[in-house]
Amino acid sequence: MTRIADLLELVRAPAALTVIGDTLVGSTSARGAVGGRGIPLAVSSAFLYTAGMALNDYADAELDAQERPERPIPSGRVSRGTALGVGAGLTAAGVALAFTAGRATGLVSLALSATVWTYDLFAKSTPAGPAIMALCRGLDVMMGAAGPGWRRAILPATLMAAHTAALTAVSQGEVHGTSRPIAVGAAAVTATTAALIPAGAPAAAGAVVGAAGYAVAALPSQLDAARTPDAGAARTATRQGIRAMVPLQIALVARTGATWATAVLVGVEAAGRVLARARTKGDVT
Repeated sequence: MTRIADLLELVRAPAALTVIGDTLVGSTSARGAVGGRGIPLAVSSAFLYTAGMALNDYADAELDAQERPERPIPSGRVSRGTALGVGAGLTAAGVALAFTAGRATGLVSLALSATVWTYDLFAKSTPAGPAIMALCRGLDVMMGAAGPGWRRAILPATLMAAHTAALTAVSQGEVHGTSRPIAVGAAAVTATTAALIPAGAPAAAGAVVGAAGYAVAALPSQLDAARTPDAGAARTATRQGIRAMVPLQIALVARTGATWATAVLVGVEAAGRVLARARTKGDVT
């Protein structure tokens, strides 16, 4: 019998903390505030993200049986059919929640869902994989931005997408190692993203501080992978790249001057650190 703990491991539940800030970035960039739809959109993002994690393991079941037999499906704790059902159910719930926030956000959620399924079932192992995953993250930001002022969220969405593309490229070397050019490229993307965060920022001081925090979170492990591009370094850089999502979100919200939204994400970052220290099983990658 499948346990709740096994399903939570399947969907990488703690990693969902790294996605709930995307729609905050979108809404604060577009309109300077989150508004009443902030909670349903954040939950929608979490549902669509965890759906992607379940679909990832569904698609990778045979490969994981060889490379990561401890994961829920190859270890026999969760069936492939259950994983597919979880992915489909979470997708439907995420889209439904997005439509409660408005027709525009709902339509973006449909595009996001289609991109998530395309990545997991078809594109992940192809050269297009990092770009498709980056599109997922950019669309998640734009789901929060949908409506008046959405064009102001294009730069933040692009920066989130660029970070995602870089860490996804590095993640392809988690088992057999990455390459020095890929790791150097990821570090260059991080440095460029940090430099662009303050560009045109309404709250320049917050943008600069946030950009520095993001660079500190992501850059060291990428530089380590550039020096030693083996599987362990790639896995560490991937893990740190995922966790650096929240510092990047903090920086992108702080640049808008949205104090309360920034404080919420600082709290999310603190919670993520506590969970990371307490976590003894599974992984976010």
